[in-house]
Amino acid sequence: MNTRLLAILLAFAGAAATTRAQETIKIGEFASMTGEHAGFGQQSHKGTQLAIDEINAAGGVLGRKLELIMEDDQSQAGQAATVVQKLIAQNKVVALLGEVASSKSLEGAPIAQRNKIPMISPASTNAKVTETGDYIFRVCFIDPFQGTVMAKFALSRGWKKIALLTDVKQDYSVGLADSFVKYFTAHGGTIVRDQKYSSGDKEFRAQLTSIKGANPDAVFVPGYYGEVPLIGKQAKLLGLKVPMLGGDGWVDDSLLKVAGDALDGSFISAHFSMEDKNPVVQDFVRKFRARFQGDPNDMAALGYDSAMILAAAIKRAGTTDGAKLRDAIAATKNHPGVTGSITIDAQRNASKPAVIMAIAKGAMKFQETVAP
Repeated sequence: MNTRLLAILLAFAGAAATTRAQETIKIGEFASMTGEHAGFGQQSHKGTQLAIDEINAAGGVLGRKLELIMEDDQSQAGQAATVVQKLIAQNKVVALLGEVASSKSLEGAPIAQRNKIPMISPASTNAKVTETGDYIFRVCFIDPFQGTVMAKFALSRGWKKIALLTDVKQDYSVGLADSFVKYFTAHGGTIVRDQKYSSGDKEFRAQLTSIKGANPDAVFVPGYYGEVPLIGKQAKLLGLKVPMLGGDGWVDDSLLKVAGDALDGSFISAHFSMEDKNPVVQDFVRKFRARFQGDPNDMAALGYDSAMILAAAIKRAGTTDGAKLRDAIAATKNHPGVTGSITIDAQRNASKPAVIMAIAKGAMKFQETVAP
């Protein structure tokens, strides 16, 4: 081989290597950035973006930067499927992060599964999400665990008579109610009233009047932060003074701003607490505050964890090939997440602790940690 030809080949190889290094690894994210559940999506996205920026500042993954491509599903039924299809077909993403709301993840998951694109939900707790297929994962606990945690908590307080107020339009709410009832009634508890409402409702006095008449020890409201403050305020006006219990769907900055002190005495299951002294948690809180001039909530922490677990899996896989990346995500063990040590189990769910938060004087306070 002559010297000139060798020089040309070396130059070509160098240029090709430079081009590969300049190519980004495209990660898709779908979330409710506007609409009814925008509080969830905006916080989750902030956490995700913080993680992506941190990874890129450290040199990226496999010598390449991560490119986060965000799509807003507008909190609307049907939109999650549309944007997931776009991210896969047009943007050519290698993996997906999203959604927070279980109903939206259940729309997007079949499309990801069909196209063999790994998907990690930060916060969809409905058990059906990962049952979609072997490319679908989550970094949060699931409703059977969350519902059991709250049922155990109620029983530990001596609350044997519980009323339900469930959002029939949300898979999350229905699934969480089912898991709560299953454990609670199997261990000596009684559901004294079972009332329903639908997302977007503003008036709950008829249901609450019926509940008050049943004389419960507490009311389980596995809903979202949009309706829960109104439920709390109307319950207070009706003189329904028993504690309310909820899940992570209550977690949003707007909850207590709207409710004031109407939810004082209530308890919820959640994913993390800023009061946790774990250095991983405190480092995350410090970075989030510096970047966004505000406090993170559970959704931000879960968004951060989902991106970090994905990046670690890409690094372990040594490739963005769908099947190999899927296997690497499935092999996640004891990841030191902001929301706890995360291990992905055989059903692609996260085995991890929950925390219980108490509401007192219009603020959330750490109550206790519950191991899986």
